[in-house]
Amino acid sequence: MASVSVYNMEGKEVGTIELNDAVFGVKVNEHLVHMAVVQQLANKRQGTQKAKTRGEVSGGGRKPWRQKGTGHARQGSTRSPQWTGGGVVFAPVPRDYSFKMNKKEKRAALKSALTSKVQGNNLIVLDELKLDEIKTKKFVAVMNNLKVEKGLVVIAENDQNVVMSARNLADINTALANMINTYDIMKAKTVVLTKDAVAKIEEVFA
Repeated sequence: MASVSVYNMEGKEVGTIELNDAVFGVKVNEHLVHMAVVQQLANKRQGTQKAKTRGEVSGGGRKPWRQKGTGHARQGSTRSPQWTGGGVVFAPVPRDYSFKMNKKEKRAALKSALTSKVQGNNLIVLDELKLDEIKTKKFVAVMNNLKVEKGLVVIAENDQNVVMSARNLADINTALANMINTYDIMKAKTVVLTKDAVAKIEEVFA
């Protein structure tokens, strides 16, 4: 089992914690991690792009001039792709970019992402994260104590004081332990977990 240090909100080391190898010590599968990230981004796409082909553009039904004898190159329609105001050759149409990933693959990707953060020393465990009021300045102070710049803070319960205090920070995101995903973990430079969140993650994903 991997052992990592536990810090308090002042950034001081207060102990260690053993992480479950079934979640934080698996063999990292880069292909699955990549696939999970691509899937999440693909599923977010609207896919509402549309342009008109020569058959859909208004007009162009009449042959602009006769086939032979004018000196012009032969033309059949003023809406051919080479004409100004003509159709687009391979016009994009609305489409669904999403694709399916198996449950076991998603779970393996998430475990690989968490393991890679542990191996890279980019995972910090907090003994607790409690704020008595919604105050961004106090939350920033905690992050500075932990030397976290771009990070994902994972908490066990939906603590509004923490969530609202972090909401206005561009480089810090918060997530609930049972709602974490591979993309958010890989995007964050540092992942900060509370001890309760570690227990919840191990309970849900081990």
